[in-house]
Amino acid sequence: MSMSMPARGYRDLHEHIAALREAGLLIEVDRRINKDTEMHPLVRWQFRGGIDAEDRKAFLFTNVTDSKGRAFDIPVLVCGLAANSRVYEMGMGVPLAEIKENWIRAMNAPVEPNRVNGAPCQEIVYRDGELLNGHGLDALPVPISSPGWDNAPYTTSSHFITKDPDTGVQNMGNYRGMLKAPNRIGMNPSIELRTGGYMHWEAWKRRDEPMPCAIVLGAPPIVSFTAVQKLPERLDELWVSGGLVGKPLNVTRARTVDLLVPAEAEVVIEGFVSTELLEPEAPFGESHGHVNLQEYNGYVDVTAITRRRDAIITSWVSQVTPSESSAIKRPAYEAAQIEHLRDHLGIKGVKHVATHEPLTSLHKLIVVVVARETPRTEIWRALYGVASLRRAEGKWVIAVNEDIDPDDTNAVFWAMSYRSKPHRDVEILKHKDEGHGPRSLLDSEDSAVLVDATLKETFPPVSLPKRQYMEAAAEIWNELGLPKLRPERPWFGYDLGEWNEDLETMARRAVRSEYWETGRIIAQRRRGDVSMNTEVRTLDEGNPGASGSASEEGELTWDGLTDASR
Repeated sequence: MSMSMPARGYRDLHEHIAALREAGLLIEVDRRINKDTEMHPLVRWQFRGGIDAEDRKAFLFTNVTDSKGRAFDIPVLVCGLAANSRVYEMGMGVPLAEIKENWIRAMNAPVEPNRVNGAPCQEIVYRDGELLNGHGLDALPVPISSPGWDNAPYTTSSHFITKDPDTGVQNMGNYRGMLKAPNRIGMNPSIELRTGGYMHWEAWKRRDEPMPCAIVLGAPPIVSFTAVQKLPERLDELWVSGGLVGKPLNVTRARTVDLLVPAEAEVVIEGFVSTELLEPEAPFGESHGHVNLQEYNGYVDVTAITRRRDAIITSWVSQVTPSESSAIKRPAYEAAQIEHLRDHLGIKGVKHVATHEPLTSLHKLIVVVVARETPRTEIWRALYGVASLRRAEGKWVIAVNEDIDPDDTNAVFWAMSYRSKPHRDVEILKHKDEGHGPRSLLDSEDSAVLVDATLKETFPPVSLPKRQYMEAAAEIWNELGLPKLRPERPWFGYDLGEWNEDLETMARRAVRSEYWETGRIIAQRRRGDVSMNTEVRTLDEGNPGASGSASEEGELTWDGLTDASR
């Protein structure tokens, strides 16, 4: 391992902020902002104020105070990693279309970090009595996420690094941290999700020893993106961070605990988690969209705080989705699902897995997109595979074809309404854990509903104008200066297998205004031995008909006009 600072293959947080500024994706707020009453509510309006996703931006607050008038010398970056897909793409350093495959490569080919000395994250070190003399947690401008509900400021982009005492493998998970004293912070490692931090805590408890812990506040974006990924316990997230960029991450040993931390971190809180005692924590607004009421959780006795001289901390807008937190998690969650189905279970035909974001917190509603020709046995394997992945928590798991936009619930409900029959296409899995969410006092178990909403047979075309006519009309729309179009699938009609050459011929005559000719031909085919609404398959009994529309339109694609969900 190298002992000096090597060239990096990734941006640190300061370089990322500079790139956001240059791209016009950063709002810099220099006026005084109260971190306990104003900061998060202000940014929250991006997600609850009817703002288009791609118009959301990062906020950098440089003049931070609290309700007592205290001033803080550390700026706060909110929505700086995933305000929208462009912000996430810049942090990842990979085009949006390649991000899922990049995640899959990183999980399968992690890169060992470089261990360095003289790390930026330790330019300033406070420990022991200094923590109670103005240089402890009280010096960090951690905002209150849900003023009026939360009982304290909570770190929301806090990456807790712990280590398995038996194997030595580290884990980095993102958990909330309640500020309790200048030298004490809470730890909530999502027991119901069996996170790595919680399993490490159990291992240290068996040894009857406190658990060493390091908490990272602000880091190179690839570190933060990896911290929220639900990885197998055998993988160290710092190695996977290197896998994302194909180069080693720089790490350094913490000052008071035997753990490796990102060398370019902004602030690192070090300490030990008691394995003997727990203490009350919360209320706090959670990502499932409800306030998590008070419960017993772990706490960290802080032994040191290290930081950069020009440190900037990050704070994520979480709670009701969509949020920055859900936008950070989503690409990695979906990549993990695809990798599980395609690479571990060997299921063929899976094109995409979409976790539903608005209000449902990514976990509960999951849509699997499969190719049209996928056998039903493979579709059901995919549905059961998603439901069986421990960290997915899928409650409603739905399979659709590629023509259905998984991000458009109206389109998904359309497929469920007309491409599935509940007696044939729905299964219920009982006796599942409740997972992440408010606890029910009526029943501690949960269940999952699996729905095959794919096409099982040919259907008539989608009843919208063909693509060329919709695109021509869009040009006229733009010429008239009408509001910007945000097309939603389906925005043009396409064949689903029951269109034939005779019907195509008539449709072509119609758009040439030659429909009287069709009327003349139809009159020649009058019959008296049929009932009303009897289907006419073809006007030419000698021609069984073939799909004329499909050959004319070519393969169904959705480029050109951009879908609203893209």
